[in-house]
Amino acid sequence: MLRELQEIPLLRPVETGEVISSLVVALLCGLIIAWIYRLTYRGTSYAPSFVRSMVVLPMITSLVMLVIGSNLARAFGLVGAMSIIRFRTAVKDTHDIVFIFFTLAVGLAAGVGMYAAAWIGTATVGITVLATTGFGFGHLHRGAMLLEFSYDAEGAPATPTYQSLLDQHCRSTSVLSVRQPGAGDDLAMTLHIRLKRGAEASSLVSGLKKTARVSRVSLYYDDEEL
Repeated sequence: MLRELQEIPLLRPVETGEVISSLVVALLCGLIIAWIYRLTYRGTSYAPSFVRSMVVLPMITSLVMLVIGSNLARAFGLVGAMSIIRFRTAVKDTHDIVFIFFTLAVGLAAGVGMYAAAWIGTATVGITVLATTGFGFGHLHRGAMLLEFSYDAEGAPATPTYQSLLDQHCRSTSVLSVRQPGAGDDLAMTLHIRLKRGAEASSLVSGLKKTARVSRVSLYYDDEEL
């Protein structure tokens, strides 16, 4: 093993055409990956800078692989140099982490001249992401929402006035919190609800606004459902 390492040339000449080919493949694959990310993103904190980074990251990774080549000294030197950089940006969404590794893998393939692997990997993984997102794969439930409203409980009947409307539109409800800001104030209700198939959120909100003792109705979509 040691002899094999010693026989590896310290410097591998890199042709200009090889550099251009690697960077072009990495750029095109990065553009495709960024486009797929835009189509499949479902969060609420979309960052255009992150999308632009996915276009450039494969090119940078490709260039790094071209510089290192088969030179172990360069590889260890690069590790030392990169250890100086501290990345403080926290990645909150696993969807973003997946795409970071996606772009890195494509950049590595382009950098070592495996262009077919870069193209096939981009196409295969991209189609998989589009398909799983389009068919809602992984969603346990649909129609998850957060409902907030105020309720005048003073002198109210045993069965809340809003209950029949919730039973009509929701297949499940769970009370998250009930607060009374001050003495004599209305109760601030927060519920996690799941709509029935075919039920309209707008119909639920308009119905609650017309319900006696109910006011200040707000409905929020679950981030995963956006």
